[in-house]
Formats: sequence, structure tokens, C-alpha cells
Amino acid sequence: MRTIDEAECVASVLLAILAVHAIGATNVSWAAFAGYMVMRGHVLETVQRGLLRVVGTLAGGLLALTAIPLLAPHWWLAALGIFALGTVTLYKAITAKRAYAWLFVGLTFAMVLYDALHDPAIPLVRFVQTRILETVAGTVACVAVSLLSAVTLRRLWPAERNAATGIAGWSWPALRHAAQGGLALALLVIVSASFDVPALSAGAITVMAVMLVPVAGIGTSGFAPVSWRLFYRLIGGLAGAAFSAGFLFLGAGSAPLLILGTALGVAAGRHIENGDHAYRYAGTQFTLTVLVTLVPDSYAGAVITPGLERLAGTLVGMAMVEPVLLLWHLFAPRSAKIPSGRSEPGGV
Repeated sequence: MRTIDEAECVASVLLAILAVHAIGATNVSWAAFAGYMVMRGHVLETVQRGLLRVVGTLAGGLLALTAIPLLAPHWWLAALGIFALGTVTLYKAITAKRAYAWLFVGLTFAMVLYDALHDPAIPLVRFVQTRILETVAGTVACVAVSLLSAVTLRRLWPAERNAATGIAGWSWPALRHAAQGGLALALLVIVSASFDVPALSAGAITVMAVMLVPVAGIGTSGFAPVSWRLFYRLIGGLAGAAFSAGFLFLGAGSAPLLILGTALGVAAGRHIENGDHAYRYAGTQFTLTVLVTLVPDSYAGAVITPGLERLAGTLVGMAMVEPVLLLWHLFAPRSAKIPSGRSEPGGV
């Protein structure tokens, strides 16, 4: 079963790369991300996840086009805006039934905002258009592979559909946790207003991704589970960068060898992700680092820089979110853990 899932992911990523090159979109690795992250064993779950990713990206992009021209010129407005939107979307990404869509509303908005803060001349409409196009291309490729597998391999080795996530009512621990994530995002805006901080958008993505802790695991403080996610994100990124560097050195711009490295990296990362151990998240990050490095817009120009920028984003995100969580962990009054439902939001 794990071998089938790994083969589906490899096929989905390769088809996504082919599709996005065929339509002439930029930032090919983002389409490959969608091709990898949307894939699930059951075809209906894959289709639903794909629709939620597209809808969330579209909604976040439209919201960015509307709000960012008003927010970006004033750092304090941008900080307040991302605090509010980050808190709401993180809370819904942790607790809502359609959590995956809410996650991408926040992620897409944050990516556009921090890129606009770093480069005010960025063409927002073009940026949002290509992000949506890449997401759709990767998602369609993933669904196509999943459908083909459903009528072939999965007829012999079917996969069970995962149970729906989400909680009934509201959760104070989840709201508090989401607000801490929103504060970390706002701090990133404040720091960027005073310093030339690299990897702003990657840092924001790291903050939102590592804060996706199940409600039952938050308790009185999310410091420990988030810190472990950051550790696994860093380890997975370092391993993925080292793996990719080897293929970049050997390949020297050779598309076939870089594609081979991509396929092997996706299979290895998915194998780790599917394991029954605590460091599964490192497997996801290994794969995404391989994709951002070995899936360039042009194979002749493949370099290690995107992989290093992803690692820098992890460090920037860590510098924003860890102090917020640590201060709460150290000084907040200790109270009994509040029982709540369990949510398993998707990772990034």
C-alpha cells in the first residue's frame, strides 16, 4: 500500500511539472507542491482536497488583490491586517471541517503581502494569477493520476478514506494558539519594516505551517508540539537540500538526471511521511525542499539557492514564533487541559 501511494505521488508530481511547462506558467515548483500535497489514497479524498486547495488559493488571492494595496504602504496597517487574517484562518485551519481551504486563504494572502512588502513594485495581479494557475495545474494533474489509479491499482489494493476532521463549537485553546500565530506574523511585518529580512514569505509560511497542531495537542501551551514541528521542518529541509545538492552537482543542468532526482526524492520523502513514527513531518519537508530545488523554471538554470531560501524561511519563522510561544509557556497560569475535539489539519 505504501509503495502504491509513493508511486502515485511520483506520477502526480511529474505530470504536474509537464502540465505547468505546457501551459507556460512560472514557478513550476509550486505546481509540483500541489501535485504532491493534494494526493491521498482514496480518490474522493484527493478530489475534495484538491478543490479545497484551489478554492482557498482563489479566495486568498482575491482578498489579497483587494486589501494589500491599502495595507502594504503602512507597516502598522499591514501588521494589524495579517494579525487579524492570520488568527482567523489559523483558527479555522485547526478546527473547521474544511480546514485545508482556510489554510490556503491565509497562506496565499500572506505570500502576496510579504512579497509586496519586500518589493513594492511587484505586479500583484500577475503574481496572484500565476499562483492560481500553478495550483490548478498541479491539482488537476494529481486528480488525474488518482482517478487512473482508482480504476487500476486501487481496485486491487483499495485505500480507506480518512475520517472527517473538525470540532463542534468553539475552542479557547485553539483560538489562543491561532492568535499567537497571528502575533508572530505581525511581528514579521514589524521586523521587515526596520530590517532587510530575507525570505519573508517563506518565514510566514513556516509560521502558519508549524502552528497547525491538533486541538487535542495544544493544551495549556503549544510550545512543545510547535517546537518539535520546527525541528523536524529544519531537519527535513537540511536533508532535502543535501540530497538535492548531490543531484545538482552530478546533473550540471541535465534535465533527465534532475527529473530522476525529483522522482527518487518524492518517493523517499513520502516513504518517511507514511511511516508510523514521530518524525513523519520531516519526510514532508524533505520532499518539498527537493521539489523547490530540483524543479526549477528552467533545468539549465537549476541552483541550490531555492532550497537554501526555504531553510532561511524556516529560521526566520522560528525566530518569530518561538519567542511568542515561549513567553506564554513560561508565564501563563497553569490550568487543567480543556477537553476538546481532535483536528488533523494538512501540512505545508
